Amino acid sequence: MYKVLDLFCGAGGFALGFQQAGFKIICGIDIDYNAIETYSNNINCELTLNTDISELHSLDIISEIGKSNLPDIIIASPPCEPYTIANVKRKEDPLARLYDDPQGRLVLDVIRIIGDLRPKIFIIENVRGLIDDGLIEAIQYEFKLKGYNDIFFNLLQAEFYGCPSQRKRVFISNIKLNLKRKKITPEQHVINVLPKDSLFAELPNHEEIALPYKLERKVHKLKFGQSLVYFPGAPKSNKTFKNWKRLYPYDIAPTIMGNSRFIHPFEDRALTVREHALLMSYPNDFIFYGGKYSQYNQVGESVPPILSYQIANYILNYL
Repeated sequence: MYKVLDLFCGAGGFALGFQQAGFKIICGIDIDYNAIETYSNNINCELTLNTDISELHSLDIISEIGKSNLPDIIIASPPCEPYTIANVKRKEDPLARLYDDPQGRLVLDVIRIIGDLRPKIFIIENVRGLIDDGLIEAIQYEFKLKGYNDIFFNLLQAEFYGCPSQRKRVFISNIKLNLKRKKITPEQHVINVLPKDSLFAELPNHEEIALPYKLERKVHKLKFGQSLVYFPGAPKSNKTFKNWKRLYPYDIAPTIMGNSRFIHPFEDRALTVREHALLMSYPNDFIFYGGKYSQYNQVGESVPPILSYQIANYILNYL
């Protein structure tokens, strides 16, 4: 059984797909205590470490997992905030995001650990902005220093692999990920994914949250696709983002992010954490821990398990 080390593991969406495909998850590492609690209670993992990866030496990892238990695969989802156009404080110079931003530099820590542990395959997931001008060459250079000459930047859209919500992400790896796309079907549409009996369904993480008072007064006027809040993206991106958007019921959902909040297609309320999780392809028995804000964040910052499963199966066949 092939062994997986999960860096910046979050709630465990990336690991869940690999676990479902038959891989052995040997360790998950994250600085977020709530995410680690979620991970520990849902992923069949030998070890979790609640620590700052930037301060973690590779020898510390080896000491924890054992020299005879080194990973065959390393997966990682370092923070996307330094690279996403949704961050109004994102640095204008792409290289400054990688080398000057403390959070952005965590990508270099992933490369450092990969170089030290030498897995057969590695996959780093992040937003499309991680391969902006100059960053591809910089990442290739950093990997070349570690002895990896062939690096692939795979752009994958989760909705083409069965996810009920849009999500375009880059997966940086040492193999080309030639996944077979699937057609979007009516079963993936929002109305067919959300619980049929709304809040009466006895599901975990399915408690209603109160809308802010100013939004509560306006929500009943909201039509499909309209939002209660609009905010600018990163400088020079010319992008405006929406929040508290009423979902269109007969299509897949927009991208779910950590700060995303959506309004139910037919009810004047916010979607619950469980409904966000369903739109990200999490199964109903996957339970999120921590406060509500943390739970929403854990869902929005994860890799959809259904996409992870497709990647894991591809790697299994490759190996």
